[in-house]
Amino acid sequence: MAQARGVTLLAITDHDTLAGHAEALEASHTFGIPVVPGVEISALSPEGEVHVLGYGVCPSDEPTRQRFAALRAARFARAEQILQRLDALGMHMTLEDVRAFAGDGIIGRPHIARALVQHGFVPDTQTAFDLYLAEGRAAFVPNQNLSPAEAVALIHAAHGVAVLAHPGLYRGDLNRLLSNLVSAGLDGIEVFYPLHSEAQVEALLAFARQNSLLVTGGSDFHGIAVDGRDCLGAVHVPTADVAALRARLGV
Repeated sequence: MAQARGVTLLAITDHDTLAGHAEALEASHTFGIPVVPGVEISALSPEGEVHVLGYGVCPSDEPTRQRFAALRAARFARAEQILQRLDALGMHMTLEDVRAFAGDGIIGRPHIARALVQHGFVPDTQTAFDLYLAEGRAAFVPNQNLSPAEAVALIHAAHGVAVLAHPGLYRGDLNRLLSNLVSAGLDGIEVFYPLHSEAQVEALLAFARQNSLLVTGGSDFHGIAVDGRDCLGAVHVPTADVAALRARLGV
């Protein structure tokens, strides 16, 4: 799909897991598209959930590997809690129902959303998030494992580059978050994102330039819908910024 859509550099950044990297790197040789192994770590600030992307992660020590294993375990427990909240709202589903969509991967909210659609509780996945699964909704369960600064530190421990994901979606004081993360060693900002407005892009780009941060972008494609504003390859990042990221990663 990436090849068909003209993608020239692809990062695999699943939530809280490094699974699938070896398979993706093997496929990269087949299709001639460089693949960057990555992760998206869910963290919790005092004002809401924060996602931090880790590009080029490759943990080489056992304590760091164990930290990522703990993240996977916490995500499984979180899925169980979400299902319990949905059950209390009269929408009963089992883990097996949701696992049918997750396969051998980690269960996330998109999989739960698809199960809600299949059971007829909502008409589509966006409604599932709008009514139940998004931050602040009735079935939302925050990820409480790491602070944003700890997420940056974990990515660095895994030899990765730490980038704040889709900052335009953050519900708290973004300026304070950015300031704290820069102090914690943040390497970049995901400036280009399907849901960012032009004004947000301009402001984020200015902040990145002023603080010598890498500028990245991504579609946040979840493999559910192949069309729309978040389809694979929908976001284009300036050539110079792609080159800067690749130089930092050595790819």
